Amino acid sequence: MAKKGPKNPLSDSHKAAMAAGRTEGRAVREYLDALRSNKPKRGRKRTPDSIKARLAKIDDELEVADPLGELRLLQERRDLTTELEQMGTQVDMTALEAEFVKVAKSYSERQGISYATWREVGVEAAVLKAAGIGRGAA
Repeated sequence: MAKKGPKNPLSDSHKAAMAAGRTEGRAVREYLDALRSNKPKRGRKRTPDSIKARLAKIDDELEVADPLGELRLLQERRDLTTELEQMGTQVDMTALEAEFVKVAKSYSERQGISYATWREVGVEAAVLKAAGIGRGAA
């Protein structure tokens, strides 16, 4: 028996709209992820030296730790090692921001996202202005 195609095949314009939506969604997601990961954290900033010092203390504490303490210290060591490795990597916010600015207005209109919501997730007013999203945007 021959394989049947879809009952209602998608038109080329529908396929193009779906592809545009995926592209816009990807640009918005990558920009928001970068904003979140580069968001300043409260308290004193950790330096590579302070992380290395804490790792040395963890090694000392592991020698006398009880089983639960050992578990906690091993996880802390893993987290600190990961943080230390990631300290050298920088995200190119200018390229992500440029892509976001290109698609943000149409994405906002299609998804019904307001100016206030963009601001609430951390997008700066100047970026929204460059994207053509004003305060009156609904």
